[in-house]
Amino acid sequence: MKKVLTALVSVALVASVFTGCSKKNETAAAKKSAGDKTWIVATDTVFRPFEFTNEKNEFVGIDVDILAAVAEDQGFKYELQSLGWDAGVAAVQVGQADALIAGATIKQERIDAGWIFSDGYFDATQTFAVAKDSKIASFEDLRGQVVAVKNGTAGADFARSIKDEYNLTIHVFEDSPTMYQDVILGNSVACVEDTPIMADNIKSSGLALKIPAGMESAGAPYGFAIMNPANQELLDMFNAGLANIKANGKYQAILDKYLK
Repeated sequence: MKKVLTALVSVALVASVFTGCSKKNETAAAKKSAGDKTWIVATDTVFRPFEFTNEKNEFVGIDVDILAAVAEDQGFKYELQSLGWDAGVAAVQVGQADALIAGATIKQERIDAGWIFSDGYFDATQTFAVAKDSKIASFEDLRGQVVAVKNGTAGADFARSIKDEYNLTIHVFEDSPTMYQDVILGNSVACVEDTPIMADNIKSSGLALKIPAGMESAGAPYGFAIMNPANQELLDMFNAGLANIKANGKYQAILDKYLK
Protein backbone atom coordinates (compact mmCIF):
# COMPACT_ATOMS: atom_id res chain seq x y z
CA MET A 1 0.00 0.00 0.00
CA LYS A 2 2.84 2.36 0.88
CA LYS A 3 4.43 1.71 -2.51
CA VAL A 4 1.14 2.48 -4.28
CA LEU A 5 0.75 5.80 -2.42
CA THR A 6 4.32 6.73 -3.19
CA ALA A 7 3.76 6.00 -6.86
CA LEU A 8 0.58 8.09 -6.93
CA VAL A 9 2.32 11.02 -5.25
CA SER A 10 5.15 10.80 -7.77
CA VAL A 11 2.72 10.82 -10.69
CA ALA A 12 0.90 13.83 -9.21
CA LEU A 13 4.16 15.71 -8.75
CA VAL A 14 5.24 15.00 -12.31
CA ALA A 15 1.84 16.12 -13.64
CA SER A 16 2.06 19.28 -11.57
CA VAL A 17 5.51 20.06 -12.94
CA PHE A 18 4.35 19.55 -16.52
CA THR A 19 1.20 21.62 -15.91
CA GLY A 20 3.25 24.42 -14.38
CA CYS A 21 5.72 24.36 -17.25
CA SER A 22 2.85 24.36 -19.73
CA LYS A 23 1.26 27.42 -18.12
CA LYS A 24 4.60 29.22 -17.99
CA ASN A 25 5.21 28.40 -21.64
CA GLU A 26 1.74 29.66 -22.57
CA THR A 27 2.33 32.91 -20.66
CA ALA A 28 5.75 33.38 -22.25
CA ALA A 29 4.28 32.66 -25.68
CA ALA A 30 1.50 35.18 -25.13
CA LYS A 31 4.01 37.82 -24.06
CA LYS A 32 6.23 37.03 -27.02
CA SER A 33 3.25 37.26 -29.35
CA ALA A 34 2.24 40.66 -27.93
CA GLY A 35 5.82 41.86 -28.11
CA ASP A 36 6.14 40.76 -31.73
CA LYS A 37 3.04 42.67 -32.85
CA THR A 38 3.65 45.79 -34.87
CA TRP A 39 0.83 48.28 -34.37
CA ILE A 40 -0.16 50.40 -37.36
CA VAL A 41 -0.67 54.04 -36.39
CA ALA A 42 -2.07 56.54 -38.89
CA THR A 43 -1.27 60.25 -38.84
CA ASP A 44 -1.65 63.43 -40.84
CA THR A 45 0.94 64.62 -43.38
CA VAL A 46 1.06 68.38 -42.76
CA PHE A 47 0.09 69.47 -39.26
CA ARG A 48 3.17 71.33 -38.12
CA PRO A 49 4.48 71.30 -35.38
CA PHE A 50 2.69 68.00 -34.55
CA GLU A 51 3.58 66.10 -37.72
CA PHE A 52 5.54 67.34 -40.72
CA THR A 53 8.58 66.68 -42.89
CA ASN A 54 11.72 68.63 -41.97
CA GLU A 55 14.52 69.94 -44.20
CA LYS A 56 16.23 66.52 -44.06
CA ASN A 57 13.07 64.88 -45.40
CA GLU A 58 12.48 63.26 -42.00
CA PHE A 59 8.97 62.91 -40.62
CA VAL A 60 9.02 64.71 -37.25
CA GLY A 61 6.84 66.63 -34.81
CA ILE A 62 5.29 66.59 -31.35
CA ASP A 63 2.96 63.66 -32.09
CA VAL A 64 5.77 61.73 -33.77
CA ASP A 65 8.14 62.19 -30.82
CA ILE A 66 5.50 61.50 -28.16
CA LEU A 67 4.54 58.22 -29.85
CA ALA A 68 8.21 57.21 -30.11
CA ALA A 69 8.83 58.01 -26.43
CA VAL A 70 5.71 56.15 -25.29
CA ALA A 71 6.57 53.09 -27.41
CA GLU A 72 10.10 53.03 -26.00
CA ASP A 73 8.76 53.32 -22.47
CA GLN A 74 6.21 50.54 -22.95
CA GLY A 75 8.28 48.30 -25.21
CA PHE A 76 5.90 47.99 -28.15
CA LYS A 77 6.60 48.21 -31.88
CA TYR A 78 4.66 50.36 -34.31
CA GLU A 79 4.63 51.58 -37.90
CA LEU A 80 3.64 55.21 -38.39
CA GLN A 81 1.81 55.82 -41.66
CA SER A 82 1.54 59.41 -42.90
CA LEU A 83 -1.79 59.32 -44.73
CA GLY A 84 -3.43 62.71 -44.29
CA TRP A 85 -6.34 63.47 -41.97
CA ASP A 86 -9.30 62.03 -43.89
CA ALA A 87 -7.43 58.97 -45.14
CA GLY A 88 -5.97 58.36 -41.68
CA VAL A 89 -9.37 58.44 -40.01
CA ALA A 90 -10.82 56.16 -42.70
CA ALA A 91 -7.93 53.69 -42.31
CA VAL A 92 -8.65 53.29 -38.59
CA GLN A 93 -12.39 53.06 -39.16
CA VAL A 94 -12.04 50.14 -41.60
CA GLY A 95 -9.28 48.37 -39.68
CA GLN A 96 -6.38 49.10 -42.02
CA ALA A 97 -4.71 50.93 -39.13
CA ASP A 98 -4.97 50.28 -35.39
CA ALA A 99 -4.89 53.84 -34.10
CA LEU A 100 -4.64 57.52 -35.01
CA ILE A 101 -2.37 60.24 -33.65
CA ALA A 102 -2.91 63.48 -35.55
CA GLY A 103 -3.86 66.30 -33.23
CA ALA A 104 -7.32 64.75 -32.86
CA THR A 105 -9.43 66.84 -30.48
CA ILE A 106 -11.32 64.80 -27.89
CA LYS A 107 -14.98 65.68 -28.33
CA GLN A 108 -18.31 64.02 -27.63
CA GLU A 109 -19.36 63.88 -31.27
CA ARG A 110 -16.38 61.64 -32.06
CA ILE A 111 -16.89 59.50 -28.95
CA ASP A 112 -20.52 58.98 -29.97
CA ALA A 113 -19.29 57.92 -33.42
CA GLY A 114 -17.10 55.17 -31.95
CA TRP A 115 -13.77 56.89 -31.32
CA ILE A 116 -12.07 55.62 -28.15
CA PHE A 117 -9.63 58.20 -26.84
CA SER A 118 -6.57 58.07 -24.63
CA ASP A 119 -5.97 60.56 -21.86
CA GLY A 120 -5.44 64.03 -23.31
CA TYR A 121 -1.82 64.75 -24.25
CA PHE A 122 -2.03 68.41 -25.31
CA ASP A 123 -4.56 71.20 -24.75
CA ALA A 124 -5.16 73.39 -27.79
CA THR A 125 -7.40 76.29 -28.73
CA GLN A 126 -8.54 77.07 -32.26
CA THR A 127 -8.02 80.53 -33.73
CA PHE A 128 -8.82 82.55 -36.83
CA ALA A 129 -6.07 83.98 -39.02
CA VAL A 130 -6.47 86.67 -41.66
CA ALA A 131 -4.37 88.12 -44.46
CA LYS A 132 -1.37 90.12 -43.24
CA ASP A 133 -2.81 93.40 -44.51
CA SER A 134 -6.40 92.65 -43.40
CA LYS A 135 -8.36 95.10 -41.22
CA ILE A 136 -10.32 92.26 -39.58
CA ALA A 137 -9.71 92.34 -35.83
CA SER A 138 -12.79 90.71 -34.27
CA PHE A 139 -15.58 88.21 -34.86
CA GLU A 140 -17.90 91.10 -35.67
CA ASP A 141 -15.61 92.01 -38.59
CA LEU A 142 -16.28 88.55 -40.04
CA ARG A 143 -20.02 89.19 -40.34
CA GLY A 144 -21.35 88.13 -43.74
CA GLN A 145 -17.92 87.02 -44.95
CA VAL A 146 -16.44 83.80 -46.36
CA VAL A 147 -14.12 81.80 -44.10
CA ALA A 148 -12.02 78.73 -44.90
CA VAL A 149 -11.83 75.57 -42.77
CA LYS A 150 -10.14 72.17 -42.93
CA ASN A 151 -12.54 69.25 -43.22
CA GLY A 152 -13.35 67.26 -40.09
CA THR A 153 -11.36 69.40 -37.66
CA ALA A 154 -12.08 71.22 -34.40
CA GLY A 155 -11.37 74.44 -36.29
CA ALA A 156 -14.22 73.64 -38.68
CA ASP A 157 -16.49 72.95 -35.71
CA PHE A 158 -15.50 76.29 -34.17
CA ALA A 159 -16.37 78.16 -37.38
CA ARG A 160 -19.71 76.38 -37.63
CA SER A 161 -20.49 77.19 -33.99
CA ILE A 162 -20.52 80.92 -34.82
CA LYS A 163 -21.74 80.57 -38.41
CA ASP A 164 -25.34 81.64 -37.77
CA GLU A 165 -24.46 84.38 -35.30
CA TYR A 166 -22.18 86.12 -37.81
CA ASN A 167 -23.80 84.93 -41.05
CA LEU A 168 -20.64 83.21 -42.27
CA THR A 169 -20.19 81.31 -45.52
CA ILE A 170 -17.84 78.38 -44.98
CA HIS A 171 -15.54 76.93 -47.62
CA VAL A 172 -14.13 73.48 -46.78
CA PHE A 173 -10.64 72.26 -47.75
CA GLU A 174 -8.91 68.90 -47.38
CA ASP A 175 -5.54 70.23 -46.16
CA SER A 176 -4.08 73.20 -44.34
CA PRO A 177 -1.78 74.63 -47.08
CA THR A 178 -4.68 74.94 -49.54
CA MET A 179 -6.82 76.57 -46.85
CA TYR A 180 -4.09 79.11 -46.08
CA GLN A 181 -3.64 79.96 -49.75
CA ASP A 182 -7.36 80.59 -50.15
CA VAL A 183 -7.06 83.41 -47.61
CA ILE A 184 -3.80 84.76 -49.01
CA LEU A 185 -5.37 84.88 -52.50
CA GLY A 186 -8.39 86.74 -51.12
CA ASN A 187 -11.05 84.12 -51.82
CA SER A 188 -11.78 83.82 -48.08
CA VAL A 189 -11.25 86.58 -45.52
CA ALA A 190 -10.08 84.23 -42.77
CA CYS A 191 -9.23 80.63 -41.95
CA VAL A 192 -9.36 78.77 -38.68
CA GLU A 193 -7.11 76.08 -37.22
CA ASP A 194 -5.53 74.96 -33.96
CA THR A 195 -3.59 77.89 -32.53
CA PRO A 196 -0.12 76.26 -32.22
CA ILE A 197 -0.35 74.91 -35.77
CA MET A 198 -1.47 78.25 -37.18
CA ALA A 199 1.25 80.19 -35.34
CA ASP A 200 3.98 77.74 -36.32
CA ASN A 201 3.02 77.68 -40.00
CA ILE A 202 2.89 81.48 -40.24
CA LYS A 203 6.36 81.70 -38.69
CA SER A 204 8.11 78.74 -40.32
CA SER A 205 6.65 79.15 -43.81
CA GLY A 206 6.59 82.93 -43.89
CA LEU A 207 2.87 82.95 -44.69
CA ALA A 208 1.31 86.34 -45.36
CA LEU A 209 -1.15 85.79 -42.51
CA LYS A 210 -1.61 87.10 -38.99
CA ILE A 211 -3.59 86.07 -35.91
CA PRO A 212 -5.81 88.82 -34.45
CA ALA A 213 -5.96 88.81 -30.64
CA GLY A 214 -9.10 87.46 -29.03
CA MET A 215 -10.34 85.32 -31.94
CA GLU A 216 -9.76 81.91 -30.39
CA SER A 217 -11.98 79.17 -28.94
CA ALA A 218 -12.09 77.91 -25.35
CA GLY A 219 -9.89 74.92 -26.28
CA ALA A 220 -9.90 71.15 -25.76
CA PRO A 221 -7.35 68.31 -25.42
CA TYR A 222 -5.85 66.18 -28.17
CA GLY A 223 -6.06 62.41 -27.79
CA PHE A 224 -4.55 59.24 -29.26
CA ALA A 225 -7.50 57.26 -30.65
CA ILE A 226 -8.58 53.74 -31.52
CA MET A 227 -11.92 52.74 -33.02
CA ASN A 228 -11.85 49.00 -32.38
CA PRO A 229 -12.25 47.90 -28.73
CA ALA A 230 -9.99 44.94 -29.54
CA ASN A 231 -7.08 47.42 -29.60
CA GLN A 232 -7.62 48.50 -25.99
CA GLU A 233 -4.21 47.04 -25.12
CA LEU A 234 -2.54 49.67 -27.29
CA LEU A 235 -4.59 52.47 -25.72
CA ASP A 236 -3.69 51.24 -22.23
CA MET A 237 0.00 51.19 -23.11
CA PHE A 238 -0.23 54.69 -24.55
CA ASN A 239 -1.84 56.02 -21.35
CA ALA A 240 0.73 54.31 -19.14
CA GLY A 241 3.64 55.50 -21.27
CA LEU A 242 2.25 59.04 -21.43
CA ALA A 243 2.04 59.21 -17.65
CA ASN A 244 5.63 57.97 -17.39
CA ILE A 245 7.15 60.41 -19.89
CA LYS A 246 5.31 63.27 -18.19
CA ALA A 247 6.79 62.17 -14.87
CA ASN A 248 10.36 61.75 -16.14
CA GLY A 249 10.51 65.02 -18.10
CA LYS A 250 10.63 63.60 -21.64
CA TYR A 251 7.17 64.98 -22.46
CA GLN A 252 8.07 68.55 -21.54
CA ALA A 253 11.36 68.26 -23.43
CA ILE A 254 9.40 67.31 -26.58
CA LEU A 255 7.10 70.32 -26.23
CA ASP A 256 10.05 72.62 -25.63
CA LYS A 257 11.81 71.27 -28.71
CA TYR A 258 8.98 72.34 -31.03
CA LEU A 259 7.16 75.18 -29.27
CA LYS A 260 9.94 77.30 -27.76
